[in-house]
Amino acid sequence: VQRGVNEKDIVPMAEHFRGTGHILRYIEFMDVGTTNGWRMDDVVPAGEIIKTINKVHPLIPADPHYRGEVASRYLYKDGGGEIGIIASVTQPFCRDCTRIRLSAKGGLYTCLFGVDPFDLRGMLRSGATDDKIFQAIVKIWEARVDHYSEIRSNKTSDLPKVEMSFIGG
Repeated sequence: VQRGVNEKDIVPMAEHFRGTGHILRYIEFMDVGTTNGWRMDDVVPAGEIIKTINKVHPLIPADPHYRGEVASRYLYKDGGGEIGIIASVTQPFCRDCTRIRLSAKGGLYTCLFGVDPFDLRGMLRSGATDDKIFQAIVKIWEARVDHYSEIRSNKTSDLPKVEMSFIGG
């Protein structure tokens, strides 16, 4: 959700999906890649999104379904369904992240905001065994130190990043 762009659609979208069985996820405007002109002032924080919906349709927080779930879950008090908020800007979840991404070029990224992928393609093409590949991935994951969302600021938005469209969201 981006301030001045689509914040007016928060409640209409909630009402469109309410009662349908579909879970709507709102995502705080993130500085993924380098082409979206991200500024911290353009972020509509999760708390503001929840307050906006809660004024019209009261919400109650719900427990996550699993460790590392990126969306904070909320249920409509009257049983009308569920929404979720992905708040990586105002409520970073780096320490609980369980996601790893593989680019089309075989680069393994341990963070959506990473810039230095591990060359998994090289291992695959060299004939490495499944066990060697598995062990390499475990070692990479256990050694990860990325926590971009926890240190994010207007200054970090200028750091190099891989485009989200290159590695998936």
